[in-house]
Amino acid sequence: MSSSTTLALLRVVLPVPLRREFDYLCPLPLPAPGCRVAVLFGNRSMTGLVLSHPTDSSIDFAKIKPITAVLDAEPILADGELKLLAWAAQYYLYATGEVYFQALPTLLRKGEAATYRSSSFWHLLDSEAQVPARAIKQQQALTLLRQGPLSAGELQVRGVSSATLNALAKKQLVEKRDQVPQPQDSRDIPWEISEQDKHRLTTEQALAVSVIQSALGFSPFLLEGITGSGKTEVYLQVMEAVLKAGLQVLVLVPEIGLTPQTISRFQQRFSLPICTLHSGMNERERLDAWLSCGDGSSAIVIGTRSALLTPFARLGLIIIDEEHDTSFKQQEGFRYHARDLALLRAHQLDIPIVLGSATPCFESLHNAAQGKYQLLTLSQRPGTATVAEHVLLDSKNVQMHAGLSPQLIELLGQELSKGNQVMLFLNRRGYAPALLCHGCGWIADCERCDAHFTWHQKPSRLHCHHCDHQRPLPPACPCCGSSQLMGTGLGTEQVEQALSGLFPQYGIIRIDRDNTRRKGSLEQHLEGIRNGQYQILIGTQMLAKGHHFPDVTLVAMLDADGALFASDFRATERFAQLYIQVAGRAGRASKPGRVILQTHQPDHALLQDLANQGYRHFAHSALQERQLANLPPFSFQALFRARATDARQVQTFLQQLVAQLQPHLPDTVLCLGPLSAQMERKAGEYRYQLLLQSGQRRELASACRLALAIIDKLASARKVRWSLDIDPVDLF
Repeated sequence: MSSSTTLALLRVVLPVPLRREFDYLCPLPLPAPGCRVAVLFGNRSMTGLVLSHPTDSSIDFAKIKPITAVLDAEPILADGELKLLAWAAQYYLYATGEVYFQALPTLLRKGEAATYRSSSFWHLLDSEAQVPARAIKQQQALTLLRQGPLSAGELQVRGVSSATLNALAKKQLVEKRDQVPQPQDSRDIPWEISEQDKHRLTTEQALAVSVIQSALGFSPFLLEGITGSGKTEVYLQVMEAVLKAGLQVLVLVPEIGLTPQTISRFQQRFSLPICTLHSGMNERERLDAWLSCGDGSSAIVIGTRSALLTPFARLGLIIIDEEHDTSFKQQEGFRYHARDLALLRAHQLDIPIVLGSATPCFESLHNAAQGKYQLLTLSQRPGTATVAEHVLLDSKNVQMHAGLSPQLIELLGQELSKGNQVMLFLNRRGYAPALLCHGCGWIADCERCDAHFTWHQKPSRLHCHHCDHQRPLPPACPCCGSSQLMGTGLGTEQVEQALSGLFPQYGIIRIDRDNTRRKGSLEQHLEGIRNGQYQILIGTQMLAKGHHFPDVTLVAMLDADGALFASDFRATERFAQLYIQVAGRAGRASKPGRVILQTHQPDHALLQDLANQGYRHFAHSALQERQLANLPPFSFQALFRARATDARQVQTFLQQLVAQLQPHLPDTVLCLGPLSAQMERKAGEYRYQLLLQSGQRRELASACRLALAIIDKLASARKVRWSLDIDPVDLF
């Protein structure tokens, strides 16, 4: 850079854990806000993002470094996205640059060009190609490819494996080609709606669609619909009008892998380009999808929480499905809540937003009661489907067989003999939650956590589900040498083994994290359920979310008593949501359904309320209790977490923080702690926390800023890992 070059100031953010911006010098003309630049930060070369062009700096001009390169001719983040991220950094009090860079795909963070690159796409060679009826996966692949070329990643997330594609390639029905995607404005793409998949609306559905479509500007709607009431159909018909107007739609879902049916249904209805955004994509696929949102090539974007931070050319509607799901809250690093940021983004863009759930979170119900959201209700299932019957089975003083009561076993047999499917839900994978010595009482504990090892039989091992540590099953007790080692408690593997013995003539499938690790395996299992290959379904929470199994007529929840006495004030809300979601898998078509809950507490008020009055009545009562206790949503919380391998270092840090913070807190801000986490030691680290609570957001934010200023000066803070979580959803 010559000495005669005119230099001006750039204010830049960098992906570093500091809550500040940095000034650099740059020759004219200056890159616009939203462009990336290459800079030196210390001795490291880094990618920075331009925020503004200040006229002065707090740093001596002679000490300000020049940038090394301008990486973008045009902004990759527009003014609206920059304002959204600036608000998020301020609200969540997180390192400024790391918030901005959270919105960029990994390749852009590394400084690569914001352009499409050659990728491999699978092409259909013969539009009339047919395969044998038994080749279900190959048929599915051909159906998808008739809509246009797709990458292996796009096909994989829809349940089509590379083995299936290679088999079709051998038959010369498909081939893989390298090509550079050609961006095309989705408004210029001819599209049509599949009338075959279009359902006739119920009165409640029609009213909901009409109200949402008539909304002007920013309008938040809470669509509360019982499971199976047709919320997705409402989404689809509302989207239709938005898409016809040439606008884009963003659909946020908790987990892409658990909703292949939803994605498939969107593809069947609309012939417009649909892209998915999720953590399972490789870096190149994610950047290409990100670019297609920003240039308007993709009309519909279905993604997990990070998709919210993606630029859009013409966003006209945001839909958040299963809005109650805690997956929308990031639990590491930048701890934002996608639902809350989505509301802000819709407000900034002046567009409608729909939050849908059978079990809305208490915050959303409270906002609806205050008139901040418009509540729309779907209380009936379409067609001949009816709401399932709820039965509480008392398991006290009953001889159980692997967690199954004789009465439940009889009910299962009755449904199976009618040709129906049954589902058993247990949110504990493995064979047993603990391994016990019958001789001396020794229990296999994880050396790194305050937790027992879970005993798995397939393959045989001890596995800590908290830190992922695994070790072989001991041949004998390490304390007394006894070979009488036995499992205690119940896991999904044990239930599967028991049912295989009780009902050997029926197909059994277990769905949990252990047997769905391989890509595409979950979709294969779900396809087997839908085509009648399996009659007995056993699973964890993965099986409870959003799946439609028309032949399931009985759903049993095997063990739920633990949630009734948990220490977290949100435990009953979570249990109620899970119970309703699990119950919603029964009787979704013309066959009547029944929901069985085995419990030692059949008279418990929560269970009685849910079984007899439903979620809304329970939520109303629980919200009244929250109000009396001044708990969220009637107050606001912030949680400081700290961890280290030495417990004394964590305690010292938080005690020093409290000692300096407490004298400056107003009476309206409550300070609780420091307290140990419910599981004090996890993965070899001791964990403690400090909770701040107030009825006023502004006062809570001021207290947090004061705490952060104190932490910056504490030497003890450098000996621990600490974090701040605004609006925490888990108090660990």
